[in-house]
Amino acid sequence: MCRRDRRRAVELTDIGGGCEEGPRVLLLPGLGARGAGFRALAERLADVSRPVLVEYPEGEHAACGARALAEQVLRVAGPVDAVVASSFGGMVAAHLALGGATRGVAFLGSFTRTAHVGPRGRLIAMMGPIAVLGRPGRVAASLAAWRPVPIAEVADVVPTTTVERLTTLRRAFAIHSEPPPADLRASKVSCLCIQGDRDVLVPPSTLGRLVASLPDGTPRHLLRGAGHVPYFSHPEECARLLGPWLQTLVPMGLGAAAGAGVGSAA
Repeated sequence: MCRRDRRRAVELTDIGGGCEEGPRVLLLPGLGARGAGFRALAERLADVSRPVLVEYPEGEHAACGARALAEQVLRVAGPVDAVVASSFGGMVAAHLALGGATRGVAFLGSFTRTAHVGPRGRLIAMMGPIAVLGRPGRVAASLAAWRPVPIAEVADVVPTTTVERLTTLRRAFAIHSEPPPADLRASKVSCLCIQGDRDVLVPPSTLGRLVASLPDGTPRHLLRGAGHVPYFSHPEECARLLGPWLQTLVPMGLGAAAGAGVGSAA
């Protein structure tokens, strides 16, 4: 087993120099990825917001399902103005949105239901065994990013320690064991979608199905040359799209924050 201390709770890292008047935004990684992979994007968003990197708990302290993980995130972070979510993080973000814990969600190569991924959605649980038995490294990280990933940054994209791989296994198997979040179509949550056209894990066809489950008029953007982690590989382009959207989200008042919680799945 890995010798380093396991994260027993959600850990948050505020990006220094953020805009004090801007919205507070959580950056949620996907299955097996680290919140640290959002750092380049977070630094570019600091001019218009207060970005917060999120690291999920590990090992026996790790919630398995997306809803339970959303509850862990909410307990530590509290209500926020916006969430930027990658991949499986979209399911976590949807639970937060349904409970009124955020007023905006940006989906990056993401989904709120495995059905959005198409036929591949039925195979998402296999990401767990692949993480444990395949022991992904630089090749897998580069395939996900659709560009070479420096060795020092591989751990930001794929699980590299024993405890991370086993935690990924538990979460992957839990995805189909709980009801997915309800559609956000009838909600008042502001949404934005960004998808890489070279995403080999969550195919570009996911974008249409995801948008159909979100409020009418949700903007969608297809990034040319971007893979599964556009926030990591194309931070400048993502910041250009996210910046104006974040500026429309007025910071949440204390009254709204008091009643927030994780909503019911459907």
